[in-house]
Amino acid sequence: MATYNKRGYKAPKPKDEAAEDQIDVDTLDNIKEEDSATAEVFNTLDESANKLEDWVAKNQKYIFGVVGAIAVVAAGYLLYNKFIVEPKEDEAANEMFQAQQYFQQAVDGQTANDSLYNLALKGGEGKLGFIGITDNYSGTKAANLAHYYAGMAYLNTGKFKEAVEQLEQFKSDDMFLKAIATGAIGDAFSELGQKEDALSYYQKAAEANANDFTTPRYLYKAGQMALEMGKKAEALKFFTEIKDKYETSQEGAGIDAMIAMVE
Repeated sequence: MATYNKRGYKAPKPKDEAAEDQIDVDTLDNIKEEDSATAEVFNTLDESANKLEDWVAKNQKYIFGVVGAIAVVAAGYLLYNKFIVEPKEDEAANEMFQAQQYFQQAVDGQTANDSLYNLALKGGEGKLGFIGITDNYSGTKAANLAHYYAGMAYLNTGKFKEAVEQLEQFKSDDMFLKAIATGAIGDAFSELGQKEDALSYYQKAAEANANDFTTPRYLYKAGQMALEMGKKAEALKFFTEIKDKYETSQEGAGIDAMIAMVE
């Protein structure tokens, strides 16, 4: 068979096998450096692990002691709550029930009943009153609530300093109840003639929980107190807030007249 070359065709040059098989020296150096760095990292980790193992081995008693102590504290806390705190809470609540009954009867009466409030404070029928609850069950939820009841009972019997003392010890996450307790402190200071304190607590009560009942009530009291103190600008601010935000409330019914008085 005849063979021929196309015009312009050049046969490919044979590959340089030696060049093909040659490994780039720089690449090899880089690989060696990376391997060396990796080895150093693992060596460091091994050394750290060995040091940690040695430390653990030397301090086993200490470690087990700490773990044991934590376990004992946790177990003690659980046992304390179950066998000390919870029974004490139940006992305090049961003990206070009668005092709560006296208090509610006094509140429901047509006029303030000092004898019932006094029974609520001091106790009766073999049960402790609110003061006894706070003294004997300090730290319980019942004792905290007893501070509120005692403060309100003192307020209603004209013992205003005692009312402040008890109400200031009452703590609550219930913002509604907190507002009432704070406002009651304002009432007690007002009765004591401490007008600045009264105004401050009325403001705090108004800001404690924005709602249509307590907020306008204490804004109104704050406005009246400010007006009594000759602070007309502050009084106008309180009354205007009632007008703007709580006009449908009981205090809002006559708020226009109060604003007109101040302006």
